[in-house]
Amino acid sequence: MAGKALICATAVLLLSPVLIAADGDDGDDLTARQLADQAKDHLLDAKSVHLKLTDRSTDTRTSTTRPTSMDLALDQHGNCVGSMTMGSHGGSVDIVKQGAEVWMKPDADFWKAQVPGGEGDAVAELFKDRYIHGSTKDAMLKGMADTCDLTSFQKEVAGDDKASTLKKGTETTVDGTKVIPLKGVEDGKRAVLYVTSDTPHRLVKATQRGGGTDLTLTFTDYDKPVPTATPSADESVDVGKLQQELENA
Repeated sequence: MAGKALICATAVLLLSPVLIAADGDDGDDLTARQLADQAKDHLLDAKSVHLKLTDRSTDTRTSTTRPTSMDLALDQHGNCVGSMTMGSHGGSVDIVKQGAEVWMKPDADFWKAQVPGGEGDAVAELFKDRYIHGSTKDAMLKGMADTCDLTSFQKEVAGDDKASTLKKGTETTVDGTKVIPLKGVEDGKRAVLYVTSDTPHRLVKATQRGGGTDLTLTFTDYDKPVPTATPSADESVDVGKLQQELENA
């Protein structure tokens, strides 16, 4: 099975140079520092958010255990709905979490990449198009469940103490929304934070490029409730059955 998803570490790596400190004033009402501070505050206060991550970094593309993309709606209560795709033909997996319950539906490529030998094919066929259902206490589901922890992500962003200087760029648009880009460099990597021009000044996109790193992270649907629908019993298999299959493999 895949290790714990790297969403928090990846996002903090991407955002820490731009959310902690900024400088420069091009004559607009707010300085880069003020825009970055307000964007950070809104992210830390968000009750929920829809997050999309695209990672085209060199080492990620060649790893079957690191996600190249994630699309997650998650909230501070640990609820989550979304999916992730692994690098190097590692497959994809759908995730649903409500409270302490977790559902995970990998595709065939995911099973084959994570279960060694020909057993991956057998497991893929056995659990085809069905969710593995269990709780956050189940070791096999915990890594995926941790991905859905918005509060943990917010704590990591809040606790990071890196600082860099940012400069305001020319107003542009991201998906039809007017934004002000804040540009900086951290460890030789170019970072850009896109903050909405209008109030409230929220982060809608961030990128990091250079040195084999190619990350894009977007945030939408601030404070919009996470969907509550969960897979039916007919669509699900208890995680205990998966554990039995792997033990007998």
